[in-house]
Amino acid sequence: MKDHLLQYIQKNILIGDGAMGTLLHGYGVPVGACGEEWNLTRPDLIREIHASYLAAGATLIETNTYGANRETLSKYGLEDQVEAINRAAVQLAREAIGDEAYIVGAVGGILGGRKTNFDREKLQYAYDEQINSLLKESLDGIMLETFCNVEEAIIAIEAIKRVSSIPVLCQLSVQDLTRTLDGYPLDEAFGRLLEAGASVVGLNCYNGPANLIRSFEKLNLPEGTLLSAYPNAGLPAYVDGKYEYESSPEYFAESAEKLVELGIRIIGGCCGTTPEHISAVAKRLKGKEPQRVQVNERALRPDRVVIPYPEISSEKTIPQLARERTTVIVELDPPRELDFEPFLDGAAALKEAGVDAITMADNSLAMTRMSNMALGAIVKEKIGVRPLVHMTCRDRNSIGQQSHLMGLHALGIDHLLAITGDPTRCGDLPGASSVYDMTSFELIRMIKQLNEGIGFSGRELKKRSTFTVATAFNPNTRHLHKAVERLEKKLEAGADYIMSQPLYDHDQFAQVAEATAHLDAPMFVGIMPLTGHRNAEFLHNEVPGIQLSDEVRSRMAKFEGDDARKQGVEIALELLETAQRYFNGIYLITPFMRYEMTVELALQAKKGVKEDHLARN
Repeated sequence: MKDHLLQYIQKNILIGDGAMGTLLHGYGVPVGACGEEWNLTRPDLIREIHASYLAAGATLIETNTYGANRETLSKYGLEDQVEAINRAAVQLAREAIGDEAYIVGAVGGILGGRKTNFDREKLQYAYDEQINSLLKESLDGIMLETFCNVEEAIIAIEAIKRVSSIPVLCQLSVQDLTRTLDGYPLDEAFGRLLEAGASVVGLNCYNGPANLIRSFEKLNLPEGTLLSAYPNAGLPAYVDGKYEYESSPEYFAESAEKLVELGIRIIGGCCGTTPEHISAVAKRLKGKEPQRVQVNERALRPDRVVIPYPEISSEKTIPQLARERTTVIVELDPPRELDFEPFLDGAAALKEAGVDAITMADNSLAMTRMSNMALGAIVKEKIGVRPLVHMTCRDRNSIGQQSHLMGLHALGIDHLLAITGDPTRCGDLPGASSVYDMTSFELIRMIKQLNEGIGFSGRELKKRSTFTVATAFNPNTRHLHKAVERLEKKLEAGADYIMSQPLYDHDQFAQVAEATAHLDAPMFVGIMPLTGHRNAEFLHNEVPGIQLSDEVRSRMAKFEGDDARKQGVEIALELLETAQRYFNGIYLITPFMRYEMTVELALQAKKGVKEDHLARN
């Protein structure tokens, strides 16, 4: 292989190798273990795998360095071995291959499919370190692969271009066929990578050959664009704790022939592929002439689906109302039993009291409760009051979150509170898994992405949702300014208004009002009536985010039974009076389904509105 890599690819098809991890698992690397460490501990096996792909007909070999960056290696305590692992990998590939094939240094995406606020400086450092380590050895190019985020891929390309003119091959991974995970149409994403300095662009992982072919068919790229494709061996099945791929080498080879017809110049394999798959591809493509990428008239998008704007409801949103007048939302927890009639009785009583919305928690304190989506739909239909449902990051993975949101949209439930959620070990099923696929910041951002008509995967949804999103705020902290800084980030992510934890100190209302005066989002301050002394002590000492003043605890300690509940309402009424001096938004939290307590508070809050109206008229 004497020609420069880019010179060779102008006139020839390159056969890439297949999966490294698949074979390493077969040799005994457990799923989830660090296969890159074997560059140091089992160099003989790494050489053997490279040699097996060369023997199968591969003319482009990747080093075993996909996850050999500081961020990934730190999970295994190997962050100080970045240079040693990367340099060893290149040396092993060169020892196994010699000059019989091109060798490219593999650099994998760090973020993967996670929706996250990435630290640009941290990513830059990780890519700089790995790439500089690889380039200390003899390479023909760098292969960036499995990048879901275009901006992250550009960071990696820039890291290479700062220190070398070596060819850069950059492969994205897409779940939707036409868009990246961060929302770029695929041809636009490839254009940005080429502008940044990539020599070859392509797709790998997540999809088998059929979907990659569909993606390439939809592209409209400049003629002469150099493309690569490394599909998985079909979709995996999860059998006895292992992922198994079913696509045969023969099918994989047939698909490779179709990829060549679309102008793909480098064809290899990703997850589940073996030397047998690569051998079948090499035999099928032997003697094939490369094809140029053709302008795809069907992809010029004259009939591209235009996502309609949502129909504008005449009903004002909660934050719109709060900018004009006192607005009251009341939390009424879904029941922990199958009997939900008492819940509906409470919702009806609160509607009669004039509340603007009823908000329902999502298994608060990790206690199993009836679905707030179902109850929200019933409240909306039967009671005629606006539901405001909570969504936690705890119970649903990303698939479940988007599915849940699509269902809420179909039901006409468009007001949400996005929160992290209490860990399952706090609740009634402590052995259940806490998912936390995303943070509350990311959940807010993804909900707002649906408002743009784009799904979590980047897929166009043909319509736009109309969600209004609240975010939680805990002012019960020693460092209020830090809580406000966190709140600012949530608003930057797209939150429309704020719902605070309950306050029990009159001075706090003024402090919170002053600390958040610069924020352009309505604040709904939390007020929760206490039911007794034990309830007060439990909240103060055991529930995260709630603190009671010494005065309130002292007052509650003097009463029992009905007298204690009356005192709880009296304290809440006093807090309400103070709150209304500073805020239009009132968030009443019903304790233990005792909705008569929050009905009394709601009536008092609304009485102030009526008196205000009469005074002005």
